[in-house]
Amino acid sequence: MKRVKRLYIKDVQYLAFKLAQEHMAFNESIPDFSTRFPNILESCLATPFQSFMRKSLYPDLISKASILFYLMIKNHPFQNGNKRIAMTALFVFLHRNNKWLKVDAQELYNFAMYVTTSPSRFKEQTVKAIEKFIKDCLVNR
Repeated sequence: MKRVKRLYIKDVQYLAFKLAQEHMAFNESIPDFSTRFPNILESCLATPFQSFMRKSLYPDLISKASILFYLMIKNHPFQNGNKRIAMTALFVFLHRNNKWLKVDAQELYNFAMYVTTSPSRFKEQTVKAIEKFIKDCLVNR
């Protein structure tokens, strides 16, 4: 199995954050990167690579991408712009792993809104829905 390449804080800061600021304007500004909530973004980026008893909790690219997207939206690592940064971070993560999503920005934003409004008690079902969404839109880069 091919090793999945991670997304790091510096990637979110220099790529996803800047791209979200510049290309995903939805009538709200995104605050400066330094205003993020401490340790939340770090947790969002580390979780997809967690393991238990040497077994990965998220064993493949799609499961890692799905939990990353979910956590970047639901855990609110930033004061504002979490959905846009989550969408852009998802693209950067997939691009780093030679994949892409063939999806309209508005459709992805609408899906991100669905994730945002999903009750936390339905986390497992929501993550499964994200997996399906990604599988349906995933293409090779």
